Amino acid sequence: MGYLEVTNLSKNIGQNEILKSINLNLEKGTIYGFFGRNGSGKTMLFRALCGLIKPTFGTITINNKVLHRDISFPESIGVIIESPGFWDHYTGFENLKVLSSIKNIIGDEDIRKSIKRVGLDPDDRRIYKKYSLGMKQRLAIAQAIMERPDIIILDEPTNSLDENGVQLVREILIEEKKRGALILIASHNKDDIDILSDVKYKVDNGSVIQ
Repeated sequence: MGYLEVTNLSKNIGQNEILKSINLNLEKGTIYGFFGRNGSGKTMLFRALCGLIKPTFGTITINNKVLHRDISFPESIGVIIESPGFWDHYTGFENLKVLSSIKNIIGDEDIRKSIKRVGLDPDDRRIYKKYSLGMKQRLAIAQAIMERPDIIILDEPTNSLDENGVQLVREILIEEKKRGALILIASHNKDDIDILSDVKYKVDNGSVIQ
């Protein structure tokens, strides 16, 4: 059994079958790349794996615990799905400080290191509202990695980044993989999938094909 196992996962919304009998066996220390057109089901699958939506059928097991039975959410996870919920009038550091207080397992220095890792300045007094799109994406990456989670799930991790930012994020993800994290990425950037992924999956009309 993998660290994260998906068994016969299906999700129906009304009469529409959004996810169709998905089976995955995913190991730590590996990057899994998911690609497919808009509306293929990538984001819905990631939402299910995070515990944000409940499957209609099937199970998601994380470290031998069944999601929605033994645990409500994965216990050690970093996520970017759609727009992160940052506060416009807080600085980057203040935003991460508030988010870190939910679990309270890291200190200020850990937050500062994560911000520096993504190429931002933890002492920058600009509020989030004044950030460029690229800076916002970098802060989102910092948020996802700051607690050194076992699982990292990123939907479009290099979105809005310039060439240097893309390269930096790729390097960070490879470092996180070496640390032992299980990483899932979905990207329209074929290079992200090809360069980073140890295993690639195509998502097509709610089905996952290796």
